[in-house]
Amino acid sequence: MLIKVRKAKPLGGYRLAIEFSDDTVGERDFSFIATETGPMLEPLKDPAYFRRVFVEEGIMTWPNGYDWDPIALHDEMQAAGALRPVGDAAE
Repeated sequence: MLIKVRKAKPLGGYRLAIEFSDDTVGERDFSFIATETGPMLEPLKDPAYFRRVFVEEGIMTWPNGYDWDPIALHDEMQAAGALRPVGDAAE
């Protein structure tokens, strides 16, 4: 099954609520970005810029063109037990 991101909602800091095309949703903390290096990641270190995330063709993307593989993200969140069906109480 091809997994895409439907929605990415900033929650504060580097946390996002993410909804996937398989009707699962979860929260992910991306605060590790603050310690990463590279020209594409530098703008994301600013929490205000990080909040500018949007979904384009099923992929979380930022204005500078940086994007996040939705399948890898889904697999990581699933392995961590961070996904639940859309509509569950914690949403």
